[in-house]
Amino acid sequence: MPRLSWPAAWAAAGATAAALIAANVAAPPVLAGSAAHLRAVQATTTAPPPVSPTPGADVTPPTAPSDFRACPPPPPPSGSFQGVVGLCWTASTDDTGVAEYEVFLLTADGFVPVASTTRTSAVVTGLGGDRTYTFYVVAKDAAGNVSQPSALVSAPALGAGPTPTPAPADTTPPTKPTGLQANCLPDFKGTSFCWTPSTDDVEVTGYDVYRRTDTGWVRVGTRPGNSRHFTEGNLVTGQSYVYFVVAKDAAGNVSEPSDLVIATASGGYPTYTPPPVSCEIEYTAWSWSDGFSATVKITNLGQTPISDWTLRFVLPDAGQKITNGWSAVWSQSGKDVTATAQPWNSTIQAGKSLQIGFNATHTGANPDPTGFRLNGGTCIRA
Repeated sequence: MPRLSWPAAWAAAGATAAALIAANVAAPPVLAGSAAHLRAVQATTTAPPPVSPTPGADVTPPTAPSDFRACPPPPPPSGSFQGVVGLCWTASTDDTGVAEYEVFLLTADGFVPVASTTRTSAVVTGLGGDRTYTFYVVAKDAAGNVSQPSALVSAPALGAGPTPTPAPADTTPPTKPTGLQANCLPDFKGTSFCWTPSTDDVEVTGYDVYRRTDTGWVRVGTRPGNSRHFTEGNLVTGQSYVYFVVAKDAAGNVSEPSDLVIATASGGYPTYTPPPVSCEIEYTAWSWSDGFSATVKITNLGQTPISDWTLRFVLPDAGQKITNGWSAVWSQSGKDVTATAQPWNSTIQAGKSLQIGFNATHTGANPDPTGFRLNGGTCIRA
């Protein structure tokens, strides 16, 4: 593996960075930079309402920061790191100039801002040691336009950081979700993808799903620990969307992000158009105390033959049970009845009729069937 070179910016930032690291700043993690550029950023859960640009205002966002990577932070005065990750990237471009960069950290509650700087490097401190953390960075201009997010970077924190009191019993995160497959539910209206489940030393309790937007990575759904797929509706059919998944356990440990998956929003099931009415049903029944016989006359009202016909209808009362029938293959599932053509009467010529029938039992009520359908088309009643 090639050695990472230290960016020149660390030389100017070294003294302040060392002071921050030595102070073991833990909540929230902060950027180590010069005093003029240092700003601790609190996590936020809501975004300010959008502001309509004035005519002639700058509405062009910077380009996304590129070559986002982990890089060595400046050495602390004590000679050992305290839960530190160094990050570097290549500068964005903008038509009026980049005003600042903002770094986001993935947590069990989503991405939170942890550093803001005008430089192309940052140090995040106060992290738990011997753990891997995931980040992205965006660029902003003076008008407030935000770039698309950089690529994700996962890097281990250097050194043992602060330990919460009391110390958590479970500090091992689940394994990274793998095997992501896009559009695994092709009939869903929107996007869908599936994955191979993660494992954990205790239990995977859930999965968070993130989608890339024009200005960041946004959590768009949470699935339970036994889930293997995700769907998102209300998207533009035919447009592609980029996602990743992380696994969580009950202690709030978060896995490394899955590989990215690109899913294209589908239109779902095609719109069903029932066949035009082309048949007529005449139903006649004779009833006695606990049974009845019925004949069903099927007439082809269309201009072409009906071949390999199947008739379906519903017996309204649960006590109506077919015992046997003739001139068709009869079956019943619950209240749903199916009659399928015999080889010798499988075609009903245009304008012609055929008659079939059955014997059945009942338990007192014997209403006529409803909803006669022939090969998927609804028949009219005679």
